[in-house]
Amino acid sequence: MTDTLLLKEFRSGVLESAHRGHICIVNEEGQIIYSAGNPHFRTFTRSAAKPLQAIPGIRAGIADAYDFSQEEIALMVSSHRSESYHRDTLEQMKGKIDLDEEGLVCAPSFPLHEESRTEYIREQGDKRRLLHNCSGKHMGVLAYSKIKGYDLHSYARPDHPVQQEIKQTISVLGDIDPSDMAVGVDGCGFPVYALPVSTMATAFLKLACPDLIEDEGTRKAVQVITSAMNEAPEMVGGTGRVDSVLLQDHNIVAKGGFQGVFCFALRKERLGISFKVLDGSDEEWGLIVKSILTQIGYDNAETIQRLTEQFPEEIRNDAGTVVGKAEAAFVLESHK
Repeated sequence: MTDTLLLKEFRSGVLESAHRGHICIVNEEGQIIYSAGNPHFRTFTRSAAKPLQAIPGIRAGIADAYDFSQEEIALMVSSHRSESYHRDTLEQMKGKIDLDEEGLVCAPSFPLHEESRTEYIREQGDKRRLLHNCSGKHMGVLAYSKIKGYDLHSYARPDHPVQQEIKQTISVLGDIDPSDMAVGVDGCGFPVYALPVSTMATAFLKLACPDLIEDEGTRKAVQVITSAMNEAPEMVGGTGRVDSVLLQDHNIVAKGGFQGVFCFALRKERLGISFKVLDGSDEEWGLIVKSILTQIGYDNAETIQRLTEQFPEEIRNDAGTVVGKAEAAFVLESHK
């Protein structure tokens, strides 16, 4: 099956950009009930996998061992933008674990949030590993490695015990054989797996509906992680990020990843949803999510309104003048 047109952008009525990709929606029986494009298209999970990567550590008790707050647990699954509240909580988390910041393999970075970057450079200047948008994930894995006595220098290698446990966890929640999980290296240095979008949708369904998880320890860990995501949504992404906007709705578990990957799931409806924008852009996520929710008849008007306000169809230039329009172009195919 080929990809499909997901979203079109017009400037002065002329088509300027078109974004293609794939969408998959699964139900609690693991059946694909809606799709657009190829629901089995394989792509790297990137940061959408972070809630899954946090499971082994939380399952082993690191939240209690280090007295992590909801905000700190949420940062373990985050792609934070290093806004001031992110930085403050990251510092607190680092102190609890007693980590040497130079032990993080993620690269030294400036804040990704524009205003925060300007403020930070003006006041402090230097790049730091703690400011990398994946630093919370790294600190979570290092915290787990410390209490298990595992080597801290090789924690990002695919053969490290924690990374092997993460791979197995993704395999179980995604209902995929580990041998079918092609491995690459993520931007932050972690192993990253290429999975069908249907597998990602299945895994996120279980995050939203942990009663579908057989293992009690994993089930409880998922409840801790997703509760933190909903209680501290600003920690998962940041100001104006799609996953943070969605997580304000406690019926939704959501997480995006670099290169156009986005996953979310609905608790009450018991649906897992994932999509991939093939050109790798994330600017279209909000409109795509809104269209998906509208097409399946999602009944939370407040969430739809938040998406409408945060991600309008109007395209504005640098001065704020409306110069064009973006619109979703796909129609979900029903497999019911």
